[in-house]
Amino acid sequence: MDLGLKGRVAIVTGSSRGIGNAIALGLAEEGAKVTICARNRAAVEAAEREIERATGADVLGLRTDLNRAEDIKILVDETYKKFQRVDILVNNTGGPAPALFLATSEDNWRRAFDQLFMSVVFACREVAPYMKQQHWGRIINMASMAAKQPIENLVLSNSLRSGIIGLTKTLSNELAEDNILVNCVCPGYTLTERVQELAQKESQQAGKETGEIIQDWARTIPLRRMAQPKEIANLVVFLASERASFITGATFQVDGGWIKGI
Repeated sequence: MDLGLKGRVAIVTGSSRGIGNAIALGLAEEGAKVTICARNRAAVEAAEREIERATGADVLGLRTDLNRAEDIKILVDETYKKFQRVDILVNNTGGPAPALFLATSEDNWRRAFDQLFMSVVFACREVAPYMKQQHWGRIINMASMAAKQPIENLVLSNSLRSGIIGLTKTLSNELAEDNILVNCVCPGYTLTERVQELAQKESQQAGKETGEIIQDWARTIPLRRMAQPKEIANLVVFLASERASFITGATFQVDGGWIKGI
């Protein structure tokens, strides 16, 4: 199936590793030009070279702190300056540290709010005028299965990712008349560095090996395994494409059946 992505321009945040990197690679494989970003300059440059080498696509790598509105503006401005359009935005952010409610400080709440929620607000605000001008756009906001079924010890992610779903639905209604489609993807347990970090922290508390923790989590999934980053990316690439032309305001879980609700 031709997804109609050849020549499109995509921005993928938090894309030097993990799910974000898999999404950027997937879009590049379909012929899109891609801007990637992360806070670590060396990691961004390495990912840029890797995607270019693997796909031959035109890739722009930028060091960006998603907690800073000015950095996000530069990210979008530089993308438009290089490619003369912005068609696709994938808002992907790393998760906050595990924590229980009473152990979470006000500073931790504010940092997580900026990282998880306001970064999405700022990015959408910057790209929307370009997409309205083109009368074509795709915005995919990455949340988490925790937004639909809270996970123990993840109070920040449980709370703030749900706000992403509300924002997605609101924007889908406001931007639809300009042919800008806005959807949300909620990944389940995926074999990324982030999951390894969570497993390591829990292993210290539970007195188990990290591998045992990961196996315990996998046993809670009906498919009895975790996702590979590419399996999450496949859906995102489709939602960014011409073939998803009548899908907006939707939230998709990619979790191997972990969420129990209908």
